[in-house]
Amino acid sequence: MKILQFPILYYELSDDAVLGLLVGTKHQMVGKDLRSVKNSILEHLQKKYKKRAEYIDLGLEDPRLKMVEVKIRPREQIGKGTYVSSVDVKIPLAIVHGEEDGQFVCYIPMLDESFYFYESKQMKTLINHFATDHFNRMSPEQIYRHMHYPIPKMNMFTMRVKEEEEMDWDKFKFEFEYEVLPKLAEKYPYAKAVRRNQSRFPEAAWELEQQVNDVSDYITKMKTNVLVVGKHGVGKSAVLKAAIRKITSKAKKEKFEISFWRIRAQRITASSKYLGEWQKSVENLLDELNEADGILWVEDVIQLLRTGGDSPEDSVAAFMINFLRENDFQIIGEVTHQELDSIRRFLPGLSECFQIVNIDELNEKQVYSVMNQFADFSQKNLKVRISKNAISLAYRLLLRYYPYESFPGKAVRFLEQCVNEANLSEYDNIDSKEVIKNFTQQTGLPELFLRDDLLLKKGDLEKYFQSKIIGQPDAIQNLADVVTVFKAGLNNPKKPIQTMLFAGPTGVGKTQSAKALADYFFGKGQTKNPLVRIDMSEFQHPGQIVQLIGGGKNVGKLVEEIREKPFAVLLLDEVEKADPSIFDALLTVLDEGILVDAFGRVTNFRNTIVIMTTNLGASNRKSVTFKDTTSAEDKYMSAISGFFRPEFVNRIDSIVMFNALKKEDIQKITMLELEDVKKREGIVKRKIKLHFSKKLIERLLEVGFDERYGARPLQRAIEQEVVTPFANWFLENPEVEDVEVELSYEGGLRVKVKK
Repeated sequence: MKILQFPILYYELSDDAVLGLLVGTKHQMVGKDLRSVKNSILEHLQKKYKKRAEYIDLGLEDPRLKMVEVKIRPREQIGKGTYVSSVDVKIPLAIVHGEEDGQFVCYIPMLDESFYFYESKQMKTLINHFATDHFNRMSPEQIYRHMHYPIPKMNMFTMRVKEEEEMDWDKFKFEFEYEVLPKLAEKYPYAKAVRRNQSRFPEAAWELEQQVNDVSDYITKMKTNVLVVGKHGVGKSAVLKAAIRKITSKAKKEKFEISFWRIRAQRITASSKYLGEWQKSVENLLDELNEADGILWVEDVIQLLRTGGDSPEDSVAAFMINFLRENDFQIIGEVTHQELDSIRRFLPGLSECFQIVNIDELNEKQVYSVMNQFADFSQKNLKVRISKNAISLAYRLLLRYYPYESFPGKAVRFLEQCVNEANLSEYDNIDSKEVIKNFTQQTGLPELFLRDDLLLKKGDLEKYFQSKIIGQPDAIQNLADVVTVFKAGLNNPKKPIQTMLFAGPTGVGKTQSAKALADYFFGKGQTKNPLVRIDMSEFQHPGQIVQLIGGGKNVGKLVEEIREKPFAVLLLDEVEKADPSIFDALLTVLDEGILVDAFGRVTNFRNTIVIMTTNLGASNRKSVTFKDTTSAEDKYMSAISGFFRPEFVNRIDSIVMFNALKKEDIQKITMLELEDVKKREGIVKRKIKLHFSKKLIERLLEVGFDERYGARPLQRAIEQEVVTPFANWFLENPEVEDVEVELSYEGGLRVKVKK
């Protein structure tokens, strides 16, 4: 047996904490005392020896610990300038030295440096050289921490190995037990077992081969950090993935060590509960990243500025800057142009650490090339054929209805959706019909808008709105005009589809009109409600603007809803009750159809119809009358112009006036509401056909109409006078089904089953 001796440098951090460093390696351990540290390190070495018959043999004869004091002048890099201190600082360094095969060898564990020398008098000069070079690359804060390390001690322990199993140093690599890295990040490319659970589609960077080569060269040849910059959908992620696969494949062939670790910024602080805990996690993460010869791929770089602290100055990004400046680790990621501007504004030191690779949107020929290559892959590997007509139609629809997203990303995502639908529905050919079907499911847009060969019949359009909206011919005409302009493709693609202000007394159909338009425009394929309704009376104070549009780490209600449902009617109810500062925030939404937060993230409103409602001008008159009256348009316009600033009113495409309802209008609304009652689950399930008597309808008109609130109390009256009593009758007669039932009023609801 051969007996190996290992020197351990240990620091007594406190009464119950000792840090031990295995000299000549990067292995370290913290324990309650020296014995536990030695046992842990020995256990680790023995485990590696038993598993691979590999061991470390420093070969040091009579190792000795010596404290050496070096003089350094701290320097600070600020921008392009370097500022050097006028006085020296003294830093104590622990070194371990001895002889090995007739040569002198010296280890500086805290600097992770070692060197050989032939004459003992050379040692001090070489120590000064390595120390000066090391500390010149450190900030004054890092040097200050070094100055206050406790004085270490040295101890030895032994390990027995078989003498004939000597280690091959050319093949040796010290294995590190990762604790933080696998918890916070995933290794990429994924292992085969993981890839089987991932998308079946290729992660190819078609038509972006030059950008892939640029990123690869920056990472491997220049050893620099890389930030890929471009619009959403231009292929930033595809370029990074392709570059990583290229580098990994090259590493296997040429047998050099490199690994990539994919991480999201929020995971760094997700499990941290105490002050300073996430900072320690970052330090441990970077230590383990170095052990793994790893490069950190941050999926959401902009989030590094929003994670960790209350501002970018105390965020994870700010904490990482010094490590990046010292080249302690490599990082790659992607941002949009707006996000890069935000980084430069909030934390300019971060952007200076990166090499920028710009990716421009592909031209039409290149986009068709990508779509055709995807179609070839689909036919060969997934057995689903995509026709040329389908590709052409998909390109046209995506170009018109997703102008704020970029090719090729939006094209590839849409074709993936089509192929998935084909697999689920068990068909193997995607043509124009399937493209229309999938686009409708994705957006809710009816086939009428997606096909040029389908003509819009104005009469049918008006009949649809007349069946939903009672007593408002002007509103119906305005809504029909919105549909007509959109069908013709003449709406401004750089604004919301339409911005409208519905003005009039309460209870006359403003909200119902918005619902009808939402159902017509976006209600054909979506499972989600295409109407986004926000009560603006909830935002009456300036500070509540954060709740609406977001601020800092908070996502506002408006932003959250539109990101989830980009194809929708946005109804801002009683808009005049909101604080005036909110009107200013809405200006860019009404004018450009976008909302950009402080960190450069864009919320797009260009596929929405923005409808605002107001009661301005209705306060001094009856909201509903059974007598014909002259139009109060001038009164409403005067109230609106006097309340809102001119620049706000000028950004509204149309102001729609709603009239007071007539008696026959109230009756029609009552009949519509009663028809909805017939469609309720309990009635449909029991196959009951409902009929309503004239007396019941007159009763509902009597209790469901109020001059102040118009038809608004009608639904409450139907619930109280019809639905609740009928539900009680159901409980008493559970056997009744598949019959005709007449509901009438005789001092209360009367139920009569027709035989």
